[in-house]
Amino acid sequence: MAQPSPKKKSRELTGFAVLMWLVAFFGVVFAVNAVMVKAATSTFGGVETTSSYQAGLKFKQTMANAEKQAELHWHVDGTLSRDKAGEAVLDVSVRDAKGGPVSGLTAQARLEHPADARRDHDVPLSNIGAGQFHGVAAADAGRWELVIDFLRDGKRVFLSRSRVMLN
Repeated sequence: MAQPSPKKKSRELTGFAVLMWLVAFFGVVFAVNAVMVKAATSTFGGVETTSSYQAGLKFKQTMANAEKQAELHWHVDGTLSRDKAGEAVLDVSVRDAKGGPVSGLTAQARLEHPADARRDHDVPLSNIGAGQFHGVAAADAGRWELVIDFLRDGKRVFLSRSRVMLN
């Protein structure tokens, strides 16, 4: 007669084992959350505006400035290319409604990255003639927003904003 095999003793689920499983589960959840928070905050390049409330208050002024600018009927033409050294070269011309160059201006330009403000570049512009500006900056290839402020006596009189592709 064959002897029956001894029954394996089943493991007993204790309160301590349940506690360890819960602690391990939530430990993994917290660890993954910590990694995700770190990744999110280290890759976020900044906000468009620091205070939405303040931006809302300035909205009427911004609209009034845009209407004044439209009444000028200026034409801003610019070319953005690479030179032999690999730097971004910006040439800008400003013409009035009759096609004549606009004189008495200074200009400030920025290449703004569409997704990461930490990659923005100032492009120092020099006046090379009436309504003519030239600048050079180091910038990576890709899509950029070219923002040019034209100033007269330290006050902005015209803002040009356009999307550009730099190869």
